[in-house]
Amino acid sequence: MKGYPGPIQQVVDNFRKLPGIGAKSAERLAFSLLKRRREDAVKLSDAIREMAVNIGYCEQCRNYTEGNRCNICSDTGRDKQLFCVVEQPEDVLAIERAGEYNGLYFILHGSISPLDGLGPEELGLEKLERLIEQLEVREIIIATNPNVAGEATAIYIARRLKGKPVRVSRIALGIPAGGNIGYADEVTMLRALEGRTRIILE
Repeated sequence: MKGYPGPIQQVVDNFRKLPGIGAKSAERLAFSLLKRRREDAVKLSDAIREMAVNIGYCEQCRNYTEGNRCNICSDTGRDKQLFCVVEQPEDVLAIERAGEYNGLYFILHGSISPLDGLGPEELGLEKLERLIEQLEVREIIIATNPNVAGEATAIYIARRLKGKPVRVSRIALGIPAGGNIGYADEVTMLRALEGRTRIILE
């Protein structure tokens, strides 16, 4: 049986590389683009190309940005002695939607997971330690996901920062265990931030 024309198959194959997209979904997306105005497909292609070329990492917090620093790190009105450590950039948006947090962020881009090849050295913790010293940070709020990998990461960070002149706290479980911070609504996120607890190591 012959397949689709080459250009269509290339689009289908590339959609299948995205998380959560199977063969049927990839085909539906490809044909949906063909059924729309061709200009829309070209605009999407241009937007993806521009994102790939122009988006990099913030030199301070490791969030996505067009320049050297993201708009949060560049905001002079933010509390530069308060940092919230999250796993992914989308977690920043969830916290920002709550509208109560006014500190800065540090993005790990993952959690400690040996099976996925992610160890402490891939999370940028040396940079976080330098920021703590440079900005005289008074508190680190660890907002990793409340699952096994997220909890292990939170404990590792707390132990690594033990002895430094900074308070280390963990967000409260307003976020359900096994959940994902990026999907939390504003009220849940606000309660989690307000009810954070200090990590005490024996």
